[in-house]
Amino acid sequence: MIAIYARQSVERENSVSIETQIYYCKAVLKPDEKLKDIKIYKDQGASGSNTERAGFKEMIKDIKNGSVEKVITYKLDRISRSLNDFVGILQVFKENGVEFVSSQEAFDTSSVYGDLILKMLIVFAEFERTSIINRVKDAYSKRSEIGLYMGGKRQYGFSLKDDFINGIQTKTLVPNEKELKQVIYIFNYYSDPNTSLRSLLHSLEINNIKPLNGSLWTASKLSAIIKNPVYVKADFNVYNYYQNKGVKIVNDIKTFNGTYGARIYGKTTHNKALNDWSDMKLVLCQHEGVINPDIWLKCQLKLDKNRKLGRSVSNKSSFVSGKITCALCGSLMTTVKSKKSDGSFRRYFICPQKSHKKICSGCDLTIYADDLENFIDKCIYEKLYQFKTEYKENSYLTKSNLENIKSYLKHIEEQQNKLSDIILMSHVNKELLSALNQKALSLSLEKNKILNTLNQLKTKKQPVLNFTQLCQKWLEADFNQKKAVCQILIYRIIIFKDGTCEIIWNI
Repeated sequence: MIAIYARQSVERENSVSIETQIYYCKAVLKPDEKLKDIKIYKDQGASGSNTERAGFKEMIKDIKNGSVEKVITYKLDRISRSLNDFVGILQVFKENGVEFVSSQEAFDTSSVYGDLILKMLIVFAEFERTSIINRVKDAYSKRSEIGLYMGGKRQYGFSLKDDFINGIQTKTLVPNEKELKQVIYIFNYYSDPNTSLRSLLHSLEINNIKPLNGSLWTASKLSAIIKNPVYVKADFNVYNYYQNKGVKIVNDIKTFNGTYGARIYGKTTHNKALNDWSDMKLVLCQHEGVINPDIWLKCQLKLDKNRKLGRSVSNKSSFVSGKITCALCGSLMTTVKSKKSDGSFRRYFICPQKSHKKICSGCDLTIYADDLENFIDKCIYEKLYQFKTEYKENSYLTKSNLENIKSYLKHIEEQQNKLSDIILMSHVNKELLSALNQKALSLSLEKNKILNTLNQLKTKKQPVLNFTQLCQKWLEADFNQKKAVCQILIYRIIIFKDGTCEIIWNI
Protein backbone atom coordinates (compact mmCIF):
# COMPACT_ATOMS: atom_id res chain seq x y z
CA MET A 1 0.00 0.00 0.00
CA ILE A 2 1.16 3.56 -0.83
CA ALA A 3 0.62 6.15 1.93
CA ILE A 4 0.15 9.85 1.16
CA TYR A 5 0.45 12.17 4.11
CA ALA A 6 -0.73 15.80 4.12
CA ARG A 7 -0.72 18.31 6.95
CA GLN A 8 -1.84 21.91 7.25
CA SER A 9 -1.44 23.68 10.56
CA VAL A 10 -3.72 26.69 9.90
CA GLU A 11 -5.72 28.03 6.97
CA ARG A 12 -3.90 31.00 5.42
CA GLU A 13 -4.39 32.75 2.14
CA ASN A 14 -0.96 31.75 0.84
CA SER A 15 -0.75 28.31 2.48
CA VAL A 16 -0.88 25.09 0.48
CA SER A 17 -4.17 23.30 1.10
CA ILE A 18 -4.51 19.64 1.98
CA GLU A 19 -6.08 18.93 -1.44
CA THR A 20 -3.19 20.63 -3.30
CA GLN A 21 -0.62 18.65 -1.30
CA ILE A 22 -2.37 15.39 -2.18
CA TYR A 23 -2.48 16.39 -5.86
CA TYR A 24 1.29 16.94 -6.02
CA CYS A 25 1.93 13.69 -4.11
CA LYS A 26 -0.12 11.68 -6.62
CA ALA A 27 1.81 13.35 -9.44
CA VAL A 28 5.05 11.58 -8.42
CA LEU A 29 3.49 8.11 -8.37
CA LYS A 30 5.18 5.71 -10.76
CA PRO A 31 2.96 3.97 -13.35
CA ASP A 32 2.96 0.65 -11.53
CA GLU A 33 2.27 2.38 -8.17
CA LYS A 34 -0.95 3.92 -9.53
CA LEU A 35 -2.38 0.40 -9.71
CA LYS A 36 -1.72 -0.25 -6.00
CA ASP A 37 -3.90 0.65 -3.03
CA ILE A 38 -3.40 4.27 -2.00
CA LYS A 39 -4.37 5.50 1.46
CA ILE A 40 -4.44 9.18 2.36
CA TYR A 41 -3.65 10.36 5.89
CA LYS A 42 -4.59 13.95 6.74
CA ASP A 43 -4.03 16.28 9.70
CA GLN A 44 -5.88 19.58 9.50
CA GLY A 45 -4.92 22.29 11.99
CA ALA A 46 -2.09 20.18 13.48
CA SER A 47 1.34 21.59 14.35
CA GLY A 48 4.50 20.04 13.00
CA SER A 49 6.41 20.74 16.21
CA ASN A 50 5.46 17.32 17.62
CA THR A 51 4.08 13.97 16.48
CA GLU A 52 0.82 14.08 18.43
CA ARG A 53 -1.38 14.06 15.33
CA ALA A 54 -4.25 11.65 14.69
CA GLY A 55 -3.60 11.06 10.99
CA PHE A 56 0.13 10.75 11.47
CA LYS A 57 -0.22 8.28 14.36
CA GLU A 58 -2.58 6.15 12.28
CA MET A 59 -0.02 6.06 9.45
CA ILE A 60 2.80 5.03 11.81
CA LYS A 61 0.58 2.28 13.20
CA ASP A 62 -0.05 0.94 9.67
CA ILE A 63 3.67 1.14 8.91
CA LYS A 64 4.55 -0.93 11.96
CA ASN A 65 1.85 -3.43 11.00
CA GLY A 66 3.66 -3.93 7.70
CA SER A 67 0.88 -2.71 5.41
CA VAL A 68 2.75 0.33 4.02
CA GLU A 69 5.62 0.11 1.53
CA LYS A 70 6.03 3.77 0.61
CA VAL A 71 5.19 7.19 2.09
CA ILE A 72 4.81 10.30 -0.07
CA THR A 73 4.43 13.81 1.28
CA TYR A 74 4.39 17.30 -0.22
CA LYS A 75 7.48 18.57 1.66
CA LEU A 76 9.74 17.27 4.39
CA ASP A 77 8.35 19.70 6.97
CA ARG A 78 4.88 18.15 6.54
CA ILE A 79 6.23 15.16 8.44
CA SER A 80 7.86 17.22 11.19
CA ARG A 81 9.48 20.60 11.80
CA SER A 82 11.75 19.08 14.45
CA LEU A 83 15.01 17.64 13.07
CA ASN A 84 15.26 15.13 15.91
CA ASP A 85 11.68 13.94 15.39
CA PHE A 86 12.16 13.80 11.62
CA VAL A 87 15.27 11.64 11.83
CA GLY A 88 13.55 9.35 14.34
CA ILE A 89 10.58 8.97 11.97
CA LEU A 90 12.89 8.15 9.05
CA GLN A 91 14.51 5.49 11.22
CA VAL A 92 11.06 3.96 11.79
CA PHE A 93 10.50 3.98 8.01
CA LYS A 94 13.87 2.31 7.43
CA GLU A 95 13.34 -0.36 10.09
CA ASN A 96 10.03 -1.32 8.47
CA GLY A 97 11.34 -1.28 4.88
CA VAL A 98 9.34 1.81 3.91
CA GLU A 99 10.53 4.20 1.20
CA PHE A 100 9.99 7.92 1.70
CA VAL A 101 9.53 10.56 -1.00
CA SER A 102 9.08 14.33 -0.86
CA SER A 103 7.32 15.46 -4.04
CA GLN A 104 8.73 19.01 -4.06
CA GLU A 105 12.28 18.37 -2.89
CA ALA A 106 13.46 15.39 -4.97
CA PHE A 107 14.01 13.47 -1.74
CA ASP A 108 13.73 9.71 -2.21
CA THR A 109 15.28 7.30 0.33
CA SER A 110 15.43 4.56 -2.31
CA SER A 111 18.02 6.59 -4.25
CA VAL A 112 21.71 7.06 -3.48
CA TYR A 113 21.16 10.81 -3.16
CA GLY A 114 18.28 10.35 -0.74
CA ASP A 115 20.30 7.95 1.39
CA LEU A 116 23.16 10.48 1.52
CA ILE A 117 20.79 13.25 2.63
CA LEU A 118 19.37 10.92 5.29
CA LYS A 119 22.82 10.26 6.73
CA MET A 120 23.59 13.97 6.76
CA LEU A 121 20.34 14.67 8.58
CA ILE A 122 21.21 12.05 11.20
CA VAL A 123 24.58 13.75 11.77
CA PHE A 124 22.95 17.16 12.18
CA ALA A 125 20.27 15.71 14.47
CA GLU A 126 22.95 14.20 16.71
CA PHE A 127 24.73 17.55 16.75
CA GLU A 128 21.49 19.26 17.73
CA ARG A 129 20.84 16.74 20.53
CA THR A 130 24.38 17.19 21.88
CA SER A 131 24.05 20.98 21.73
CA ILE A 132 20.78 20.88 23.64
CA ILE A 133 22.27 18.60 26.30
CA ASN A 134 25.27 20.92 26.71
CA ARG A 135 23.04 23.99 26.93
CA VAL A 136 20.93 22.31 29.61
CA LYS A 137 24.06 21.34 31.55
CA ASP A 138 25.44 24.87 31.31
CA ALA A 139 22.14 26.37 32.43
CA TYR A 140 21.94 23.90 35.32
CA SER A 141 25.49 24.71 36.36
CA LYS A 142 24.92 28.47 36.24
CA ARG A 143 21.64 28.27 38.19
CA SER A 144 23.17 26.01 40.82
CA GLU A 145 26.18 28.27 41.28
CA ILE A 146 24.01 31.21 42.35
CA GLY A 147 22.16 29.04 44.86
CA LEU A 148 18.86 28.65 42.99
CA TYR A 149 16.54 25.72 43.72
CA MET A 150 17.31 23.01 41.15
CA GLY A 151 14.23 20.85 41.58
CA GLY A 152 14.10 17.32 42.86
CA LYS A 153 12.53 15.95 46.01
CA ARG A 154 11.54 18.47 48.68
CA GLN A 155 13.95 18.56 51.59
CA TYR A 156 12.32 17.32 54.78
CA GLY A 157 11.92 20.27 57.15
CA PHE A 158 11.26 22.84 54.43
CA SER A 159 8.41 23.90 52.19
CA LEU A 160 8.77 25.42 48.73
CA LYS A 161 7.75 28.97 47.90
CA ASP A 162 7.68 30.58 44.43
CA ASP A 163 10.23 33.37 44.23
CA PHE A 164 12.28 35.61 41.90
CA ILE A 165 16.04 35.88 42.45
CA ASN A 166 18.18 38.08 40.22
CA GLY A 167 15.20 38.31 37.86
CA ILE A 168 14.98 34.49 37.57
CA GLN A 169 11.83 32.62 38.49
CA THR A 170 12.67 29.91 41.02
CA LYS A 171 11.65 28.47 44.37
CA THR A 172 13.10 29.04 47.81
CA LEU A 173 13.03 26.90 50.92
CA VAL A 174 10.97 28.15 53.84
CA PRO A 175 10.99 26.48 57.28
CA ASN A 176 8.42 23.85 58.12
CA GLU A 177 8.53 24.22 61.91
CA LYS A 178 6.99 20.84 62.79
CA GLU A 179 9.32 18.88 60.52
CA LEU A 180 12.37 20.93 61.54
CA LYS A 181 11.68 20.11 65.17
CA GLN A 182 12.16 16.43 64.27
CA VAL A 183 15.28 17.23 62.21
CA ILE A 184 16.84 19.07 65.16
CA TYR A 185 16.07 16.07 67.40
CA ILE A 186 17.78 13.74 64.89
CA PHE A 187 20.97 15.82 64.76
CA ASN A 188 21.15 16.36 68.52
CA TYR A 189 20.64 12.67 69.25
CA TYR A 190 23.14 11.40 66.64
CA SER A 191 25.84 13.90 67.65
CA ASP A 192 26.26 11.95 70.91
CA PRO A 193 29.37 9.72 70.44
CA ASN A 194 27.63 6.75 72.07
CA THR A 195 24.72 6.58 69.62
CA SER A 196 24.22 4.92 66.24
CA LEU A 197 21.72 5.14 63.40
CA ARG A 198 20.13 1.98 64.73
CA SER A 199 19.70 3.42 68.21
CA LEU A 200 18.41 6.69 66.68
CA LEU A 201 15.83 4.70 64.74
CA HIS A 202 14.80 2.95 67.96
CA SER A 203 14.61 6.26 69.86
CA LEU A 204 12.32 7.78 67.24
CA GLU A 205 10.11 4.70 67.42
CA ILE A 206 9.74 4.55 71.21
CA ASN A 207 9.12 8.33 71.38
CA ASN A 208 6.47 8.00 68.68
CA ILE A 209 8.24 10.52 66.43
CA LYS A 210 6.94 9.60 63.00
CA PRO A 211 7.68 11.36 59.70
CA LEU A 212 5.00 13.93 58.97
CA ASN A 213 4.93 13.06 55.26
CA GLY A 214 3.34 9.65 55.86
CA SER A 215 6.49 7.56 55.26
CA LEU A 216 8.59 5.50 57.69
CA TRP A 217 11.99 6.20 59.18
CA THR A 218 14.81 4.01 57.88
CA ALA A 219 18.54 4.11 58.52
CA SER A 220 19.16 5.28 54.95
CA LYS A 221 16.64 8.14 55.25
CA LEU A 222 18.15 9.28 58.53
CA SER A 223 21.65 9.11 57.04
CA ALA A 224 20.51 11.20 54.05
CA ILE A 225 19.14 13.89 56.38
CA ILE A 226 22.22 13.96 58.60
CA LYS A 227 24.76 14.32 55.78
CA ASN A 228 22.76 16.99 53.93
CA PRO A 229 24.34 20.48 54.24
CA VAL A 230 20.98 22.11 53.54
CA TYR A 231 20.34 22.12 57.32
CA VAL A 232 23.68 23.50 58.58
CA LYS A 233 24.49 27.10 59.37
CA ALA A 234 27.50 26.94 57.09
CA ASP A 235 30.58 28.59 58.57
CA PHE A 236 34.36 28.54 58.13
CA ASN A 237 34.64 25.02 59.62
CA VAL A 238 32.03 23.63 57.22
CA TYR A 239 33.96 25.28 54.38
CA ASN A 240 37.15 23.52 55.54
CA TYR A 241 35.37 20.18 55.92
CA TYR A 242 34.35 20.12 52.26
CA GLN A 243 37.57 21.72 51.02
CA ASN A 244 39.57 18.92 52.65
CA LYS A 245 37.47 16.42 50.72
CA GLY A 246 38.38 18.08 47.43
CA VAL A 247 34.93 19.58 46.79
CA LYS A 248 34.81 22.65 44.54
CA ILE A 249 33.35 25.47 46.65
CA VAL A 250 31.61 28.10 44.52
CA ASN A 251 31.21 30.85 47.11
CA ASP A 252 34.01 32.86 48.69
CA ILE A 253 35.05 31.78 52.19
CA LYS A 254 33.97 35.18 53.57
CA THR A 255 30.33 34.33 52.80
CA PHE A 256 30.47 31.28 55.10
CA ASN A 257 29.41 33.31 58.14
CA GLY A 258 27.30 30.68 59.94
CA THR A 259 23.95 31.90 58.54
CA TYR A 260 22.92 30.11 55.36
CA GLY A 261 22.41 26.48 54.45
CA ALA A 262 24.18 24.90 51.48
CA ARG A 263 23.71 22.36 48.73
CA ILE A 264 26.15 19.89 47.24
CA TYR A 265 25.92 18.83 43.60
CA GLY A 266 27.59 16.01 41.70
CA LYS A 267 27.62 12.27 41.15
CA THR A 268 27.49 11.58 44.86
CA THR A 269 26.95 7.81 44.90
CA HIS A 270 29.80 6.85 42.58
CA ASN A 271 32.28 9.44 43.78
CA LYS A 272 31.74 8.83 47.48
CA ALA A 273 32.18 5.11 46.98
CA LEU A 274 35.62 5.92 45.57
CA ASN A 275 36.18 8.61 48.21
CA ASP A 276 36.54 11.02 45.28
CA TRP A 277 34.67 14.30 45.66
CA SER A 278 36.56 16.26 42.98
CA ASP A 279 33.60 16.43 40.56
CA MET A 280 31.29 17.82 43.23
CA LYS A 281 30.62 21.42 44.19
CA LEU A 282 29.19 23.15 47.24
CA VAL A 283 26.97 26.23 46.90
CA LEU A 284 25.47 28.46 49.59
CA CYS A 285 21.68 28.68 49.35
CA GLN A 286 19.23 31.55 49.88
CA HIS A 287 17.63 30.07 53.04
CA GLU A 288 18.98 30.19 56.59
CA GLY A 289 20.38 27.05 58.17
CA VAL A 290 18.93 25.53 61.37
CA ILE A 291 21.66 23.23 62.76
CA ASN A 292 24.68 24.64 64.57
CA PRO A 293 27.88 23.84 62.63
CA ASP A 294 29.61 22.13 65.57
CA ILE A 295 26.73 19.65 65.97
CA TRP A 296 26.51 19.10 62.20
CA LEU A 297 30.26 18.45 61.92
CA LYS A 298 30.21 15.97 64.82
CA CYS A 299 27.58 14.02 62.88
CA GLN A 300 29.60 14.19 59.63
CA LEU A 301 32.81 12.95 61.24
CA LYS A 302 30.85 10.12 62.81
CA LEU A 303 29.27 9.16 59.46
CA ASP A 304 32.66 9.34 57.75
CA LYS A 305 34.16 7.02 60.34
CA ASN A 306 31.28 4.57 59.95
CA ARG A 307 31.60 4.76 56.16
CA LYS A 308 35.27 3.84 56.33
CA LEU A 309 34.52 1.03 58.74
CA GLY A 310 31.63 -0.06 56.53
CA ARG A 311 33.85 -0.21 53.45
CA SER A 312 36.38 -2.32 55.29
CA VAL A 313 33.70 -4.70 56.49
CA SER A 314 30.95 -4.57 53.86
CA ASN A 315 32.60 -6.66 51.15
CA LYS A 316 34.23 -8.88 53.75
CA SER A 317 31.41 -8.94 56.25
CA SER A 318 30.70 -12.60 55.60
CA PHE A 319 31.62 -15.15 52.97
CA VAL A 320 27.96 -16.24 52.92
CA SER A 321 26.60 -12.72 52.28
CA GLY A 322 23.95 -12.69 49.56
CA LYS A 323 22.91 -16.26 50.34
CA ILE A 324 21.05 -15.88 53.67
CA THR A 325 17.28 -15.71 53.14
CA CYS A 326 14.44 -15.09 55.60
CA ALA A 327 11.97 -18.00 55.39
CA LEU A 328 9.01 -15.79 56.33
CA CYS A 329 9.25 -13.04 53.69
CA GLY A 330 11.92 -14.30 51.27
CA SER A 331 14.16 -11.25 51.69
CA LEU A 332 17.94 -11.51 51.68
CA MET A 333 19.18 -10.97 55.22
CA THR A 334 21.90 -8.36 55.75
CA THR A 335 24.90 -8.22 58.05
CA VAL A 336 25.00 -5.58 60.78
CA LYS A 337 27.44 -5.04 63.61
CA SER A 338 26.98 -4.08 67.24
CA LYS A 339 29.64 -2.68 69.53
CA LYS A 340 30.52 -4.70 72.60
CA SER A 341 31.69 -3.32 75.95
CA ASP A 342 35.33 -4.05 75.12
CA GLY A 343 35.13 -1.88 72.01
CA SER A 344 35.08 -4.78 69.53
CA PHE A 345 32.22 -5.47 67.12
CA ARG A 346 30.00 -8.51 66.80
CA ARG A 347 28.21 -9.25 63.56
CA TYR A 348 24.76 -10.73 63.13
CA PHE A 349 22.22 -11.29 60.36
CA ILE A 350 18.86 -9.49 60.32
CA CYS A 351 15.86 -9.40 57.99
CA PRO A 352 15.58 -5.84 56.56
CA GLN A 353 11.81 -6.22 56.32
CA LYS A 354 11.78 -6.62 60.10
CA SER A 355 14.36 -4.01 61.11
CA HIS A 356 13.52 -1.32 58.53
CA LYS A 357 9.97 -1.70 57.22
CA LYS A 358 8.44 -3.56 60.19
CA ILE A 359 6.45 -5.85 57.89
CA CYS A 360 8.09 -9.15 58.83
CA SER A 361 8.30 -10.75 62.26
CA GLY A 362 11.64 -12.34 61.34
CA CYS A 363 13.58 -14.86 63.39
CA ASP A 364 12.94 -15.20 67.14
CA LEU A 365 16.65 -15.68 67.85
CA THR A 366 19.70 -13.53 67.11
CA ILE A 367 21.61 -15.09 64.21
CA TYR A 368 25.22 -14.30 65.00
CA ALA A 369 27.42 -14.29 61.89
CA ASP A 370 30.33 -16.16 63.51
CA ASP A 371 28.09 -19.02 64.64
CA LEU A 372 26.36 -19.34 61.26
CA GLU A 373 29.65 -19.13 59.36
CA ASN A 374 31.19 -21.90 61.48
CA PHE A 375 28.17 -24.09 60.77
CA ILE A 376 28.27 -23.39 57.01
CA ASP A 377 32.05 -23.90 57.04
CA LYS A 378 31.61 -27.43 58.39
CA CYS A 379 28.81 -28.20 55.92
CA ILE A 380 30.93 -27.11 52.96
CA TYR A 381 33.87 -29.12 54.30
CA GLU A 382 31.69 -32.24 54.39
CA LYS A 383 30.37 -31.49 50.91
CA LEU A 384 33.86 -31.07 49.48
CA TYR A 385 35.06 -34.24 51.19
CA GLN A 386 32.87 -36.14 48.74
CA PHE A 387 34.95 -34.91 45.80
CA LYS A 388 38.47 -35.80 44.73
CA THR A 389 40.18 -34.24 41.78
CA GLU A 390 43.19 -35.75 40.07
CA TYR A 391 45.79 -33.29 38.80
CA LYS A 392 48.45 -34.70 36.49
CA GLU A 393 51.85 -33.18 36.20
CA ASN A 394 52.33 -31.36 32.93
CA SER A 395 55.28 -32.57 30.89
CA TYR A 396 54.82 -30.04 28.08
CA LEU A 397 56.45 -27.02 29.61
CA THR A 398 59.01 -27.29 32.39
CA LYS A 399 60.80 -24.31 33.90
CA SER A 400 64.00 -25.29 32.10
CA ASN A 401 62.26 -25.51 28.70
CA LEU A 402 60.60 -22.17 29.26
CA GLU A 403 63.94 -20.45 29.98
CA ASN A 404 65.51 -21.98 26.85
CA ILE A 405 62.66 -20.77 24.67
CA LYS A 406 62.82 -17.27 26.13
CA SER A 407 66.61 -17.17 25.63
CA TYR A 408 66.30 -18.17 21.96
CA LEU A 409 63.51 -15.61 21.48
CA LYS A 410 65.74 -12.88 22.90
CA HIS A 411 68.55 -13.97 20.54
CA ILE A 412 66.26 -13.55 17.53
CA GLU A 413 65.12 -10.11 18.72
CA GLU A 414 68.76 -8.99 19.06
CA GLN A 415 69.47 -10.13 15.51
CA GLN A 416 66.41 -8.21 14.28
CA ASN A 417 67.64 -5.04 15.97
CA LYS A 418 71.09 -5.37 14.37
CA LEU A 419 69.56 -5.91 10.93
CA SER A 420 67.37 -2.83 11.40
CA ASP A 421 70.46 -0.71 12.16
CA ILE A 422 72.30 -2.00 9.08
CA ILE A 423 69.30 -1.51 6.75
CA LEU A 424 68.97 2.10 7.90
CA MET A 425 72.59 2.84 6.89
CA SER A 426 72.67 4.91 3.71
CA HIS A 427 75.72 3.20 2.10
CA VAL A 428 74.11 -0.29 1.85
CA ASN A 429 73.91 -1.34 -1.82
CA LYS A 430 70.79 -2.79 -3.47
CA GLU A 431 71.94 -6.44 -3.48
CA LEU A 432 72.92 -6.39 0.19
CA LEU A 433 69.69 -4.60 1.09
CA SER A 434 67.66 -7.33 -0.62
CA ALA A 435 69.53 -10.04 1.27
CA LEU A 436 69.10 -8.22 4.57
CA ASN A 437 65.38 -7.81 4.00
CA GLN A 438 65.09 -11.53 3.24
CA LYS A 439 66.94 -12.34 6.46
CA ALA A 440 64.70 -9.96 8.45
CA LEU A 441 61.61 -11.68 7.05
CA SER A 442 63.02 -15.09 7.98
CA LEU A 443 63.71 -13.94 11.55
CA SER A 444 60.23 -12.46 11.86
CA LEU A 445 58.61 -15.73 10.77
CA GLU A 446 60.80 -17.70 13.17
CA LYS A 447 59.86 -15.37 16.03
CA ASN A 448 56.13 -15.72 15.33
CA LYS A 449 56.49 -19.50 15.19
CA ILE A 450 58.17 -19.56 18.62
CA LEU A 451 55.56 -17.26 20.15
CA ASN A 452 52.71 -19.45 18.85
CA THR A 453 54.41 -22.56 20.21
CA LEU A 454 54.91 -20.88 23.57
CA ASN A 455 51.25 -19.86 23.80
CA GLN A 456 50.10 -23.38 22.94
CA LEU A 457 52.32 -24.89 25.61
CA LYS A 458 51.14 -22.41 28.24
CA THR A 459 47.49 -23.31 27.63
CA LYS A 460 48.29 -26.96 28.34
CA LYS A 461 49.85 -26.20 31.71
CA GLN A 462 47.97 -27.75 34.67
CA PRO A 463 48.50 -27.69 38.44
CA VAL A 464 51.08 -30.19 39.64
CA LEU A 465 49.00 -31.95 42.28
CA ASN A 466 48.37 -35.63 42.87
CA PHE A 467 44.92 -36.66 44.18
CA THR A 468 44.59 -33.64 46.47
CA GLN A 469 41.33 -33.58 48.46
CA LEU A 470 39.36 -30.39 47.90
CA CYS A 471 38.36 -30.21 51.56
CA GLN A 472 41.99 -29.71 52.56
CA LYS A 473 42.12 -26.69 50.24
CA TRP A 474 38.98 -25.37 51.93
CA LEU A 475 40.72 -25.42 55.32
CA GLU A 476 43.53 -23.29 53.86
CA ALA A 477 41.28 -20.93 51.87
CA ASP A 478 41.19 -17.18 52.47
CA PHE A 479 38.04 -15.04 52.54
CA ASN A 480 37.81 -14.45 48.77
CA GLN A 481 38.35 -18.13 47.99
CA LYS A 482 35.68 -19.16 50.49
CA LYS A 483 33.24 -16.63 49.08
CA ALA A 484 33.89 -17.87 45.53
CA VAL A 485 33.35 -21.52 46.55
CA CYS A 486 30.21 -20.55 48.44
CA GLN A 487 28.82 -18.82 45.35
CA ILE A 488 29.32 -21.99 43.32
CA LEU A 489 28.13 -24.60 45.83
CA ILE A 490 25.22 -22.87 47.59
CA TYR A 491 22.02 -21.52 46.08
CA ARG A 492 20.35 -20.31 49.29
CA ILE A 493 20.64 -20.62 53.07
CA ILE A 494 17.14 -20.29 54.52
CA ILE A 495 16.72 -19.09 58.12
CA PHE A 496 13.49 -20.16 59.80
CA LYS A 497 11.60 -18.41 62.59
CA ASP A 498 12.97 -20.76 65.29
CA GLY A 499 16.57 -20.05 64.25
CA THR A 500 17.18 -23.29 62.38
CA CYS A 501 18.48 -23.17 58.82
CA GLU A 502 18.41 -25.20 55.63
CA ILE A 503 21.06 -25.16 52.91
CA ILE A 504 19.91 -25.47 49.31
CA TRP A 505 22.89 -26.69 47.29
CA ASN A 506 23.60 -25.97 43.65
CA ILE A 507 25.25 -29.38 43.27
